[in-house]
Amino acid sequence: MTENVDVQYVGFEAKALVREYSFIVRRALNEASKFTLAIANEAFGSRRVRFQDAPEICSLRLRHELAVFENHPPQAHYRICETDLDEYRSSHAPRSAGYRYKPKDPRDL
Repeated sequence: MTENVDVQYVGFEAKALVREYSFIVRRALNEASKFTLAIANEAFGSRRVRFQDAPEICSLRLRHELAVFENHPPQAHYRICETDLDEYRSSHAPRSAGYRYKPKDPRDL
């Protein structure tokens, strides 16, 4: 992003097939645009996405679009796809807990 922008989440609307998440993007010179990002309800039912993660997933996608199009994306409405969900899941997967120290060999006890 070349200029400073403020991305503000303003809420969601549950519809028959999707949940739409709304954002306002404010740019320099008091320029503002409204964006909506939709996630299919089926993604929540199949547990591919949690309700509490949806605004962050949408925000990340919107910020990506802003970066690619120098803060002026050609669309105001986006649909979150499987790739978006997979990327979010892999980047937020719990890390495996490794041993800080090597376990002692029982023969040494």
